[in-house]
Amino acid sequence: MKIPIRTLTYSALILALAIVVQSVKMPQYLTGPLVNALLFTASALVGPLSGVLVGLFTPLLAFSFGIMPLAPAIPVIVLGNCFLAIFYGLFAKKPILAVIVAAFAKFAVMTLSVYYLFPLLLQITFPQQVVTMLTVPQLATALAGGALALFVLKAVQWQKIKR
Repeated sequence: MKIPIRTLTYSALILALAIVVQSVKMPQYLTGPLVNALLFTASALVGPLSGVLVGLFTPLLAFSFGIMPLAPAIPVIVLGNCFLAIFYGLFAKKPILAVIVAAFAKFAVMTLSVYYLFPLLLQITFPQQVVTMLTVPQLATALAGGALALFVLKAVQWQKIKR
């Protein structure tokens, strides 16, 4: 699959913003919504592939910056990020609905992964603290990030109209 240069370039710029956000070492309740906002923004402005590309790297960054301490959780978060980007793309014509559906898709896939997929297929059992971290808080940070992204996207749209 050949990825267009424009998609790679914009995805790299958005990933650079994610690096800045994660390197500042803010609490998870601030970092999570900001990173999710970047995933939504990438999906909305560039396309779902951009959201997927950015979403592949943000968990690795979170691990390397010490935000997310458990390496086996990385694939769970990658999967959740990919679902968020893809489902936002599927419903993008209705942005508010897209955010809600994408956030719940991320929550659902991550919850199913930590409770069933990884324990049954890979024999990986997560500690309860990690299970808690990878379920309901992910829904909250995805919804908050989506709301922030909608605000940013509206501002970008307003600037285009103003010119």
